[in-house]
Amino acid sequence: MLSQKLFDEISNKISETIAASPAKDLEKNVKAMMAATFSRMDLVTREEFDIQQEVLAQTRAQLTELERRLLVLEAQNTAPASTDAPAEPL
Repeated sequence: MLSQKLFDEISNKISETIAASPAKDLEKNVKAMMAATFSRMDLVTREEFDIQQEVLAQTRAQLTELERRLLVLEAQNTAPASTDAPAEPL
């Protein structure tokens, strides 16, 4: 039991030493510098990216459907006239 208490005390002392060390301050400074750099960049979150990706997929689907409908309409306009009416002379 004494060894467990000793181990806990040593562990706590090591944690305190690391927390008070210059390495911890350096880590905080680097994180702050990176956060400032990223905030100046024109970045989007993953959620925003996924939303825009879905909007793009829907837009592509609509475009494909409109292209299909246009082809159908163009085909109807270029179809030969019905045989009921006499053809105009050239």
